[in-house]
Amino acid sequence: MTPADLAAWRQHMALSQREAASALGVSLPTYQRLERGAEWSDGAPVQIDRRTALACAALAAGLGEWRSEKRPE
Repeated sequence: MTPADLAAWRQHMALSQREAASALGVSLPTYQRLERGAEWSDGAPVQIDRRTALACAALAAGLGEWRSEKRPE
């Protein structure tokens, strides 16, 4: 997933950056860094990890957090 893909996902989901960060469980500055594709301090490239890409796909598909059908009593 590229930063442009992440921005396109957010737009597809009609989310603000703050809402997207919350949905992915990251801070707003972390989300902004991922969408920007670079570190704020030195401009070094930032890689979007596979877990974030998969979380975006799951949210786009309407899936929530994983819950086993069998819950402990």
